[in-house]
Amino acid sequence: MALELKQNLKLTQQLVMTPQLQQAIRLLQLSRLDLVEEVNQELEVNPVLELTAPGDENEGEAKTPDEQADEAAVGREEFTEIRVEEKLRDEFDWENYLGEYSSTPSTTSMHEVPVDAPSFENFVAGKTTLTDHLTWQWRMAEATDKERTIGLQIIGNLNADGYLQSTIEELATLENVSLAEVERVLVRIQDLDPPGVAARDLAECLLIQLRNLGLGDSLAARMVQDHLPDLEKKDYPRISRVLKVPKESVFDAERVILNLEPRPGRPFSGDDPQYIQPDVYVHKVGDEYVIVLNEDGLPKLKVSQQYKDMLSGNGAGSDQAREYIHGKLRNAVWLIRSIHQRQRTIYRVTESIIRFQRDFFDRGVEYLRPLVLRDVAEDVEMHESTISRATTNKYIHTPQGLFELKFFFDSPIQRFQGEALASESVKKRIRQIVSAEDPKNPLSDQRIVEILRGANIDIARRTVAKYREMLGIAPSSRRRKHY
Repeated sequence: MALELKQNLKLTQQLVMTPQLQQAIRLLQLSRLDLVEEVNQELEVNPVLELTAPGDENEGEAKTPDEQADEAAVGREEFTEIRVEEKLRDEFDWENYLGEYSSTPSTTSMHEVPVDAPSFENFVAGKTTLTDHLTWQWRMAEATDKERTIGLQIIGNLNADGYLQSTIEELATLENVSLAEVERVLVRIQDLDPPGVAARDLAECLLIQLRNLGLGDSLAARMVQDHLPDLEKKDYPRISRVLKVPKESVFDAERVILNLEPRPGRPFSGDDPQYIQPDVYVHKVGDEYVIVLNEDGLPKLKVSQQYKDMLSGNGAGSDQAREYIHGKLRNAVWLIRSIHQRQRTIYRVTESIIRFQRDFFDRGVEYLRPLVLRDVAEDVEMHESTISRATTNKYIHTPQGLFELKFFFDSPIQRFQGEALASESVKKRIRQIVSAEDPKNPLSDQRIVEILRGANIDIARRTVAKYREMLGIAPSSRRRKHY
């Protein structure tokens, strides 16, 4: 077979991931906080971008021919959807502005609050940590310099739950002391508040608390020391048989143990609650649902009129300076366009979800329908990956509560008759069934399957077990209460 070279013409279409397209995709999947951080970073590096002052959003609606020509020069084909309408106010008093910020600040009365000052709710007192609480107690205690150093080393090796992470041997080697000295100091640290702190395992933590309650030789202490696995499995007959005590006494001792704190450091946890700000609000007005995008806190951007004037006139200086301003102006317009496109996409996706999940918005989780990304993608004529990005880390506030947009996309559970149910609806039914069961005779997974099948829901036992674990519900053997 002979080899030869040929030239062929072939016309093809392909999607090119331009930097502008990559930026739009990245902004679409960002959460509100990440978007604000992204915009603030761009404001620092792009001098053409400015924040819109309050009340300036509607100014400059009518454009002069020069302004229109300036925008067209940036890119006629690329930026047709972007309208940079803001203008600097000509009547701004620069002398007073500079005088105000260059002079000594005046004293503000206690009843006056500066406009730009953060609210008092944002000032939170520092929370005392477990290490600070124990260090304060140990410094107040009577101890030698060596004991004080060993004690601080022990406190520094506690985890967030208050348990000792290092071994006695490691601490002794680190401080170059004997094991007996470390053990002696450890006992003193364990007597500090909160009770049970500096324990090496759960059994020691509970025993310390029982000892502080004066129950060091009680049945509860023996159960913790020798039968903690049996307590976890609720094997009361074995505990009663081995310890030779009635079951009623075992039940009474278990009540005491259940009132103890297995994580002494919990009250000093430094985890602050994370408050979610919804991206979309849905309000019911009459029989219709109104969608309101939450733009509070999102920076409103505009292009600096000063740099636009520099491009249109001769103020830009050299060609290199004009090229720099031109590039920054292009980036600014693309950023504004991407943010607007992001908001429009979220709005359209929310609108489609409301159409599919109207019964949920009217009546609650029990009426949530199965929904996949393809359904919404076909409805709004977008790609599934775009819908996935638009619903990632986005939250919606509805009359039924606050939910993540991903919540509305759920797998179906078939019925014997009628339409399929969403898995979230089945999970709620399982929770309701378990909450109404007899604590002394809890329902098994198979019994829950039978109840659901009686309600026209076709579900397997392993699916019920999986949903039960996702809901944090223990098996029937651990839910049983004997008293």
